[in-house]
Parts: sequence; C-alpha cells; structure tokens
Amino acid sequence: MPSASIITDVFEKTGRAMAEQWGLTRYKFLAMPHPIANLTESELDQRAREMVPQVVRLLLDGQE
Repeated sequence: MPSASIITDVFEKTGRAMAEQWGLTRYKFLAMPHPIANLTESELDQRAREMVPQVVRLLLDGQE
C-alpha cells in the first residue's frame, strides 16, 4: 500500500539510520521544519497543505 513517511528536519539523520538498519538504504521520506508541537492547528494545517505536492509526488513515484 502506498504511503508517505513525514518527519521533522531535526530527525533526518535518525530516519536515515533507521531505514538503513531495516535494510532500506534508499528509503524516501519527507521532512518538514521543526518544531511542530508549538504550532496552532491553523499553522500545522498550513504546513500540511504546503507539503501536499511532495506527498503526491512520493506516492506516485513510490520507493524505487
């Protein structure tokens, strides 16, 4: 099933390390600016809207 993993940018190294540990060295994930915990619902919605093109692209391209 197609999916898109999204993390915040400060966890990119961790995300890459986890993917490599699972044997998925070329695993594609998306990163958004950190932090998100202090954002209002409206601000978080805006960030999500901004990421939609990237999410769609990843879903269409897949994990080649």
